[in-house]
Amino acid sequence: MAQEVALEATGLGRKYRGGWALRDCDVTVPAGRICGVVGPNGAGKSTLLSLAAGQLKPTEGQLTVLGAPAGAPELRARVAYVPQDKPLYPGLTVAETIRMGRELNPVWDETLAQQIIDQGELNPKARIGSLSGGQRTRVCLALALGKLPDLLLLDEPMADLDPLARHQLMGTLMSAAAQRGTSIVLSSHILPELDGVIDHLLLVQRGRIRLAGDLEEILDGHRLLTGPATQGASLAAESVVEQRVSGRRAIALVRTGDPLDGEWESERPSLEDLLLGYLRGPADAAGPADGLADRKNPNEVAA
Repeated sequence: MAQEVALEATGLGRKYRGGWALRDCDVTVPAGRICGVVGPNGAGKSTLLSLAAGQLKPTEGQLTVLGAPAGAPELRARVAYVPQDKPLYPGLTVAETIRMGRELNPVWDETLAQQIIDQGELNPKARIGSLSGGQRTRVCLALALGKLPDLLLLDEPMADLDPLARHQLMGTLMSAAAQRGTSIVLSSHILPELDGVIDHLLLVQRGRIRLAGDLEEILDGHRLLTGPATQGASLAAESVVEQRVSGRRAIALVRTGDPLDGEWESERPSLEDLLLGYLRGPADAAGPADGLADRKNPNEVAA
């Protein structure tokens, strides 16, 4: 029996007037996973999520969501999307907004939605336009989770939340994934926020997929090396993702497979070590775990 897929892209690309925001993206995210979409600002993360939500149409390639073409009408009840700008009606109160969610969605968990509102101690009579950015985020997440989606798309959901609220809502997301098997795809630039939460990874850079796959397999496929600064020349160039010298020590992130020469101390990288290594290293340091070869395009622009 074939494994269910939350997202599947083949040759996916999106071009704006100024150039390509995404190009040649091949991605498969299995259902039931918590997938982190990571990359620098302007890498194409928001474009990818907007395509998955059906808010944008691809310029090229194909994208399916839960087995249907992205944006298909039958996905409206199964997919919830929280974009960065958190669009809500400013003139409605918190209570009216939650009631709107209850009345517009065929499936609705009032208890879960109200729990998210109550955790933030929001005044039900407060108008959305008077709320802080973090409070609006909480209302958006209450709407998204309340509809009990099969796929939850979150674009930088925790960026404007305080640490306590971030911890509370991340716990709620993980509980939803565990209890209902909800697939979650969230973008974030707060790397510690993802550690211990995600189990699937997409690393996006310059509109292309640099790494894609099961997080544990990706981490197992890399080593973080430290050694005397003079040892750097002993590494095979094709295996090096990033290499730098700090004081008298050389530090390198490498892909496993090649034997090591010299006095290196080797350990499995953390998620932060891995991501920072790829983001600091040259963008054309493509490896076997990468979603595609990095073919440079002079027309590429930030998404």
